Amino acid sequence: MTDWRKAKLPVFAFLAPATLIYTLFMIYPLIDSIRLSFFSATNGGDLAFVGLDNYRTVLSDPDWSHTFWNSFWNNMKFFAVHMLVQNPIGIALAAVLSLPRLKFRNSYRTLIFMPTMLSVVIVGFIWQLILSPVWGVGADILDIVGLKSLFGPWLGKEGSALITLAFISVWQWVGIPMMLIYAALLAIPEDLVDAAIVDGASHFEVFWYIKLPLVLPTVAMVSILTFVGNFNAFDLIYAVKGALAGPNFSTDIMGTLFYRTFFGYQLQLGNPTLGATVASLMFLIILAGVLFYLFVVQRRLSRYQL
Repeated sequence: MTDWRKAKLPVFAFLAPATLIYTLFMIYPLIDSIRLSFFSATNGGDLAFVGLDNYRTVLSDPDWSHTFWNSFWNNMKFFAVHMLVQNPIGIALAAVLSLPRLKFRNSYRTLIFMPTMLSVVIVGFIWQLILSPVWGVGADILDIVGLKSLFGPWLGKEGSALITLAFISVWQWVGIPMMLIYAALLAIPEDLVDAAIVDGASHFEVFWYIKLPLVLPTVAMVSILTFVGNFNAFDLIYAVKGALAGPNFSTDIMGTLFYRTFFGYQLQLGNPTLGATVASLMFLIILAGVLFYLFVVQRRLSRYQL
């Protein structure tokens, strides 16, 4: 009888459960959505193969192209705010928390990370109450610092609604890049930092010339995660502005466009094939961004042996 302790299972036997679950719930729906985007429903409800006609409709048909490109550029603005505000703040917070003499760092880290554990629906509702021109406390808070004149119905204006929602998203999710970069900073050997301080470098110079170059691969990874997360965004816009992404579609992003197209909303009937087309375009955009990171950005990053 073979001793079970000496029996060796092949590697794929350990990977099989996770691979099966991932394939069932991720790979298969993705492939089936792409397949569905090449079909169109007939009057009898059957599916007819139409090739790239759905893509031409979404990208160039006057009834669809304006909505699609509006949601795409809104998504780009949403992503730009996160890249230019969230990630630099995350880097700065991680640098401050990594200072050796900082007191109560664990408390600060917990407080900053706490919003990421809140439901997006709760976050949207809270900020709607804060920013409401009728009963919100935002005007009172600005009045304390003498800036009440700057307060306005930011969520109700076409020019400011999307940016306001992006800042709310930054407030909620800034803890994630902070923690990732903070973990990378902790992995830097203390000998390098001590040697720089002995040579007369300030804490800022130590961070800028030693720590930051060493954590650039982590910063790049955070950037691509931000890109993927933003082009998958849906819940905050839906929770605050609904599927119509008002006012006048000024907060419409690709996630809300997909929802309205696939499932329908109010007077708009759902169209699963065009919805699958929008989802496939979202996938292609995300894929292009990830490939750009892998073959352009990552290859240019200097990596140092710690």
